[in-house]
Amino acid sequence: MDTRRLEAFSDGVLAIIITIMVLELKVPHDASLAALSRLWPVFVSYVLSFLYIGIYWNNHHHMIQVTQRVTGGILWANLHLLFWLSLLPFSTGWMGENAFARWPTVVYGVNLLACALAYFVLERRIIAADGPNGTLAKAVGRDLKGKLSPLFYIGGITTAWSWQPVGGMAFFVAVALVWLVPDRRIERTVSH
Repeated sequence: MDTRRLEAFSDGVLAIIITIMVLELKVPHDASLAALSRLWPVFVSYVLSFLYIGIYWNNHHHMIQVTQRVTGGILWANLHLLFWLSLLPFSTGWMGENAFARWPTVVYGVNLLACALAYFVLERRIIAADGPNGTLAKAVGRDLKGKLSPLFYIGGITTAWSWQPVGGMAFFVAVALVWLVPDRRIERTVSH
């Protein structure tokens, strides 16, 4: 399979995920600002998840651009990632509708952790297919952000469960902010 087909399929799924998430933003039936302000947890949840989908889309695009060939393992690993990403509208909606209550926030964190682990599996499958001297292997290197992110998700899940759900959210926002800074490792490796 051509890498462009894999990327096009993934782009389509991610576009649908964003569309489903925005449909969860229900228009208030009242024209007052008070009615709009009651939607703040849903809106904040949406913004955070939109950022995450954008981060995954951006990094997935760069990763697939340097992939030399697509194997069956890569196809399944990509579907594995898309599965967990496709659950974000559910966990986002549940968390927002319940104003960051304990269980919805924990489930959201578990969903983010599963997305991160699935991305790591896809990355490893591509590196295995392209070899240790492939562009992705060279670009990823030690991958400090990739290794620390799951630890932050676990910290957020633990904090949301045992202490304060909003404290758990702080961990999830921190990871998003770290990844919001563009990861230029692949671009630098390709340009050299």
